[in-house]
Amino acid sequence: MRAGNLKTPSQRNEVTVNAALHHELATIVEPQLVRTLGELGFLGEVTGTGASAHVELILPVTSWPNLALLKTAIEERSPGAVVDVRSMNEEELLGLRNFLRGAMAGDAGPGQHDHGGDSTPKFLDKLSKTRILGISSGKGGVGKSSVTVNLAIALAQSGFDVGVLDADVYGFSLPKMLGAVNDPIVLGDTVIPTLAHGVRCVSMGYFVPDEQPVIWRGPMLHKAIQQLVTEAWWDEPDFLLIDMPPGTGDVALTLSEVLPRIEMYVVTTPQAAAQRVAQRSAYAARKLKLSVRGVIENMSWFTGDDAKRYEIFGAGGGAKLAKELGIALLGQIPLEAKLREGGDVGEPIVVTDPGSEVAQAFAALAKTVAAQGPARVYRQELKLM
Repeated sequence: MRAGNLKTPSQRNEVTVNAALHHELATIVEPQLVRTLGELGFLGEVTGTGASAHVELILPVTSWPNLALLKTAIEERSPGAVVDVRSMNEEELLGLRNFLRGAMAGDAGPGQHDHGGDSTPKFLDKLSKTRILGISSGKGGVGKSSVTVNLAIALAQSGFDVGVLDADVYGFSLPKMLGAVNDPIVLGDTVIPTLAHGVRCVSMGYFVPDEQPVIWRGPMLHKAIQQLVTEAWWDEPDFLLIDMPPGTGDVALTLSEVLPRIEMYVVTTPQAAAQRVAQRSAYAARKLKLSVRGVIENMSWFTGDDAKRYEIFGAGGGAKLAKELGIALLGQIPLEAKLREGGDVGEPIVVTDPGSEVAQAFAALAKTVAAQGPARVYRQELKLM
């Protein structure tokens, strides 16, 4: 044995310590992808010990949204360690893409980075734990997007894994309302949603300038919605909320085909005119053989400084609609300026003022929706004679 290959006891111990530290750091979970650093290939070399340790983070982009959180997690497990960050090369990006595609299909285990297939995402399977909630309305202006955002966050605050798809292609608004600062990251044909307040979000608003209108015919809409559903990293969340466009047009038809297990929730306001239009939306869903689970009444009342409730838009529309449809009125959301203001500046009221009357109404609504359980009614495209 050559003398140059000999290691002192301290050097051999350092190698052991590095292996142990690498193993420990590899178990850190990346919050946006909900996988460990080891699985994702995010952890590179770990050299040195103690305060002289150097840890290499290998990320898709050096401006990775959760970089600060990952550094903190590493420093908690290895105090004083220096974290060096570099971006992935093309081969590493392809490996991450393949791993995510495999995990989406439910057939990628730890360290499997060689899956190049495009299987159907597992959350679309009829046996998946994911409940897909379509938040719909017959007309615009009833606060459907506000309901979607705050309900999604309320569910996340209750401990559920939640995603939101902004399918209102012509009137996308969720990124701003949710306060999602970072854009999604695109890895070839795979989109990593943004993460805000514990909710993953994808919207057409991320891919076109804010002031630019979307002028598309049906086939283009169908393809865009299909891609946002099947090519985004939703993993297998407990809930995926879909902010649907008003009415019963092309997008609604596409979603009924792409997401046959979607459960429909109809948002209305108390006045009779809104209730009648919302009714059409519910009937259209039933014609498409989708399960209509409940009615949510928004802007139900305004509580004044005198603690009295003022029914500015009338009363009874939500209850009447629920009765006519034979389903439950799941919640009534009060009218409050902070709800609108929070949506304008990306500070949802359930986050900024959790003790408010509106936030408490959303918390109660989230509890009710979760308690319903899945519809367990699946469309049968093939029937045996």
